[in-house]
Amino acid sequence: MSKRSAVDELLQRIADEFDSLPRQLQGVATYLEQQRANIMVQRVNEVADGSGVHPSAVVRFAQRFGYSGFSQMQAVFRSTYTEATTPARSYQQRIRKVIADGAEPISPAQMALRFIDASRVGLDELAGELDATQFEAAVELLAKAENIYVVAVRRTFGIASYIAYALQHTQKRVHLVSGLGGMFREQIRSIGPGDAMIAISFPPYGKETLYCARVAHQHKAKVLAVTDSALGPLARDAQAVLKVNEGSAFAFRGLTSTICLCQALFVALAYRLELKVEETSHPGEYDD
Repeated sequence: MSKRSAVDELLQRIADEFDSLPRQLQGVATYLEQQRANIMVQRVNEVADGSGVHPSAVVRFAQRFGYSGFSQMQAVFRSTYTEATTPARSYQQRIRKVIADGAEPISPAQMALRFIDASRVGLDELAGELDATQFEAAVELLAKAENIYVVAVRRTFGIASYIAYALQHTQKRVHLVSGLGGMFREQIRSIGPGDAMIAISFPPYGKETLYCARVAHQHKAKVLAVTDSALGPLARDAQAVLKVNEGSAFAFRGLTSTICLCQALFVALAYRLELKVEETSHPGEYDD
């Protein structure tokens, strides 16, 4: 059954205390979030250089959150990311590890139930941690947009494709940034003020998605980030952030919670837009 990783829990604690941290420690916090998949292989001096602080500040940061020093905190990242997000681990390698770690063969039905349980836990977490204020801001951002651009790559591309399809059922002009032929730059060059971008990405973050979000921000468009943390690199240029922590089984992360959140976003937006249509179609109907 899935649960939040130790890194997720640590980063949530950091996020909760971020505003109260000294400026130097805020720099360390931001760097840890941005480089979360790489911290396990970095030395304390590298983390300090990336954070723009002295190595002693990195040690103080670790101690602030209950660790004896950097090495003990680093072990949390190493334990999580060697199993979950190391890019070198191919799908075949993960399957082989499942076989090697199993005390006995797992039936197809047992695998299915494990994934269903992981998805159920992820949905429970999504329901319990949904930020109503951010969700409302996301709907309002999209409702005001003239054009909506949607971008995601690799495992989350299917979700981007779905939400672009769903949004086509509104009166909005919708653009799926697919990068076909490597043309990410060309597909988003017309984005500008009055437009919005939905960017979806999780660690290790897709560089193409991060690039598109930066361009949208530079062109004065609004960015809605669907990601795992408000401190992450995708959230940096976003006006609204919808956080999702997916359940996982057999070292494979699910997509159930993310697709559910995106479906809810579309329905809420369609409802908001239809209300506006009704108000325009029947002016004064409910006036005293």
